[in-house]
Amino acid sequence: MTAADLTPRMTAVCGAANVITDPLELRTYECDGLTSHRATPALVVLPGTAEEVASVVKACAENGIPFVARGSGTGLSGGAVPHSEGVLIVLSRMREIIEIDPVARRAVLEPGVTNLAVTTAAAPYGLFYAPDPSSQVICSVGGNVAENSGGAHCLKNGFTVHHVTGVEIVTPDGELTWLGDGTGVGAGLDLLGAFTGSEGTLGIVTKIVVKLLPAPQTVHLVLAAYDTLADGGRAVSDIIGAGIVPAAIEMMDALAIEAAEAAVACGYPQGAGAVLLVELDGPASEVEAELTTVRELCEAAGAREIVMADDPAERAGIWKGRKAAFAAVGRLSPSYIVQDGVVPRTALGDVLGRISAMSEETGIRVANVFHAGDGNLHPLVLYNDASESETAAAEELSGKILDACIEYGGSITGEHGVGVDKSRYMPKMFTDEDLDTMQLVRCAFDPAGLCNPGKVFPTPRLCGEVPGPRRDPHPAVASGQAEIF
Repeated sequence: MTAADLTPRMTAVCGAANVITDPLELRTYECDGLTSHRATPALVVLPGTAEEVASVVKACAENGIPFVARGSGTGLSGGAVPHSEGVLIVLSRMREIIEIDPVARRAVLEPGVTNLAVTTAAAPYGLFYAPDPSSQVICSVGGNVAENSGGAHCLKNGFTVHHVTGVEIVTPDGELTWLGDGTGVGAGLDLLGAFTGSEGTLGIVTKIVVKLLPAPQTVHLVLAAYDTLADGGRAVSDIIGAGIVPAAIEMMDALAIEAAEAAVACGYPQGAGAVLLVELDGPASEVEAELTTVRELCEAAGAREIVMADDPAERAGIWKGRKAAFAAVGRLSPSYIVQDGVVPRTALGDVLGRISAMSEETGIRVANVFHAGDGNLHPLVLYNDASESETAAAEELSGKILDACIEYGGSITGEHGVGVDKSRYMPKMFTDEDLDTMQLVRCAFDPAGLCNPGKVFPTPRLCGEVPGPRRDPHPAVASGQAEIF
């Protein structure tokens, strides 16, 4: 049976208007925010309830049809790229904020709710939802759970995994169940923690319980302009070294500033080689004391200009440039690769120097935008996709940036995930034994290998294999149904 053969059953479950079979309409869903990886799904369904999701997954499981979940499609690692012979389950209709509980400081959401909508709904109660990816206006919380998304303010407040206390999921065989009880306290193995950040390979989330935090009493934003990234990096190290943990510390280089100015006219100081944004929040007395120290440290590091803002509108205007940086770079280049690697803060200067040298050597421009506080780099590798040689060179440079992150003790991803784009780099970061163990976890949830197949791992483990040197061939291999790569 093929995915197309499931059309009548899917129509019965979700309604004809929510089942897409037209070839042109199917192409709408061929990629996520990383457009270099594409596949047209065989069938697209848009369920409206958790029960409908479970019915769709059960139909796929019973017939051996692969399936992939998709939220808003803003991912940047190819995690939501469809399977060409499978069903794409789009959760954008499930957008209800089921509950805001100001006493328990929590919200219960459907997976299609956008990130910013949670804070908007919680604001009348003096609360907010902390994770804030740059795409928060459109990205879905379900997608944030899949990727364990962060954002500018994750330095102080943590990533999605630190704010999710329970999820209702559809398992890969179509069962509805809960991980976590919504309190954040549990016994035994942390299955909720394993699920969050699993990139859609362990099941599909259908409800989410998240923590809400009290809105800070005072918020101050400091913009410091520098001649070089190295000077700004020194300020970052000095601020953290002083024992201050800002809500956010972000940096942009001259090329990223140029793009942001052209796109949103954010008014950053002219001629700056780098801009550092430091946001402080909390009790007024504490913020005022930290503000004085931060300003002194920024000046000591060689700031050519410092702008202070506590008015919400002024702060939003400054943040606008940083939030728009990824999209704005499209004004400078027809195509670009959004890379996502992590290095220790102490290695920021060395790695940025390496990136600059590689850029100069190859002639490929790189715009740097990054979460300086936790060493999460987002180099934007600019190239012309009309040129095959330039495309190949850009991809090679992008890979070398990840190699440098690993060399300095970092990671190949901080928040965008591995997906299909970075799976080939996993063996550079992990041993075979590490990868075996990870895949056994995946097999425990999804022994049939139907849930978002082909993502995260360079080659799929055949569930049932024993870790270690290969012994007798797996039955699926012996029967010709699978291949050892």
